[in-house]
Amino acid sequence: MLDRSHNAPELPPEIARRRTFAIISHPDAGKTTLTEKFLLYGGAIQMAGQVRAKGEARRTRSDFMQMEKDRGISVSASAMSFDFHNYRFNLVDTPGHSDFSEDTYRTLTAVDAAIMVIDGAKGVESQTQKLFEVCRMRDLPILTFCNKMDRESRETLDIIDEIQENLAIDVTPASWPIGVGRDFLGCYDVLNDRLELMDRADRNKVAESIKIEGLDDPKLAEHVPEHLLEQLKEGLEMARELLPPFDRQAFLDGTLTPIWFGSAINSFGVQELMDGMAKYGPEPQPQKATPRPISPEEKKVMGYVFKVQANMDPKHRDRVAFVRLAAGHFKRGMKLTHVRSKKPMSISNPVLFLASDRELAEEAWAGDIIGIPNHGQLRIGDTLTEGEDIRVTGIPSFAPELLQGVRAGDPMKAKHLEKALMQFAEEGAAKVFKPAIGSGFIVGVVGALQFEVLASRIELEYGLPVRFDASQFTSARWVTGPRLELDKFINANKQHISYDHDGDPVFLTRLQWDIDRIERDYPELTLSATKEMMV
Repeated sequence: MLDRSHNAPELPPEIARRRTFAIISHPDAGKTTLTEKFLLYGGAIQMAGQVRAKGEARRTRSDFMQMEKDRGISVSASAMSFDFHNYRFNLVDTPGHSDFSEDTYRTLTAVDAAIMVIDGAKGVESQTQKLFEVCRMRDLPILTFCNKMDRESRETLDIIDEIQENLAIDVTPASWPIGVGRDFLGCYDVLNDRLELMDRADRNKVAESIKIEGLDDPKLAEHVPEHLLEQLKEGLEMARELLPPFDRQAFLDGTLTPIWFGSAINSFGVQELMDGMAKYGPEPQPQKATPRPISPEEKKVMGYVFKVQANMDPKHRDRVAFVRLAAGHFKRGMKLTHVRSKKPMSISNPVLFLASDRELAEEAWAGDIIGIPNHGQLRIGDTLTEGEDIRVTGIPSFAPELLQGVRAGDPMKAKHLEKALMQFAEEGAAKVFKPAIGSGFIVGVVGALQFEVLASRIELEYGLPVRFDASQFTSARWVTGPRLELDKFINANKQHISYDHDGDPVFLTRLQWDIDRIERDYPELTLSATKEMMV
């Protein structure tokens, strides 16, 4: 992320009130439940659907694929826009499961901040660590929410220590829990000197807030049993000696994270976290692009595609490109230039999302995420502008870690299969490679669960049962270099060469030895495990 310098021009009020952020976590830390409660407090839904609830209550709004509803996990990032007080929140819920991490990495290129959810009993888990490193690479400001405090959980200072050690970031308490598990009463709001009490009877009710004058206020004793009050005072005294106070600049620089404690399923601590995002979170930030960065206050509209989702509405074979607006004030019906093809596109049906529900977007501002329905013209990494030849950079595509062959159950449906695979390749759901020799396709993914998701989606969305078979190849590398050298290499290694859906050459390997051999014999060529999706 590029820093907005302290003397940067002030943003127009409509842009300044935008807060665009993602929620990240290890699977099962409560991320989707937290998302639901955000929507509830934003007035976007009347009743939050718990992922673990029964029957109709279980229909969470942010999980819209059939497979997500069946399994109670998120496998695709979804975007939601809603108002909270005077702010406009653009929230992106991401898959926590590591098999879908590429979708999450790309999503993080389209937000200005992240909320990291951790489980009070488990602390920092492996996937949290990976996602945090991506945020660190982008210097994203991070707010931390320690969830499930109403269950048995670790000592507060232990949790904070673990975050500081594992993630190498300073932590400052924005709130402090009073009791844990069955004894969990609520939190002391450190930033506002308030007592927040949890209501266990009504999960969808906002906590009771009591304004107090510091920890010596006698009002505290009226609401908090003596032994818990002692623990609270002791804990906070230690925290004040050992931990830095909240500093907004350090938070915006990505070196300090404020931590809130709560229980998303009981709607507790959520409102304070949202207030924190509204009050301290970053405004829309400049975006890296070539030949120059894009600033949000620029008058001309610019945006870029960070995700493509096919068949969000199964009744219509639609494709929706998720576009993050980087600059300007967009109005429905505008003509924008599709920079890759240099062709104008009339954006007549842009949508704002509430997960799978959509409404027509009459207008949008820098920082917003809109959907543009199209039939395959827009791909991940595409930039849309009002005429300027400028391309947003830094949207990654990763080499797959698992490769398998694929064929249709019915050999007569090979053409249908090709169409389905190309659609998923453009969506970024899988890599599809066409071998230079022989027929068929090789599909590459980051995690094994993606093969299941692909098979299930191809059958549901195209009525086409497919089989995945083991492949002789174990990894893939994009090959770039001088044309003559590249042609010589391709001709000499035809049995290892495939082409991705953009037509770029890919070297499929069986062993690390194959990669070492090419690097030794063709020093002018570069074998790369990532490809920037700037097109």
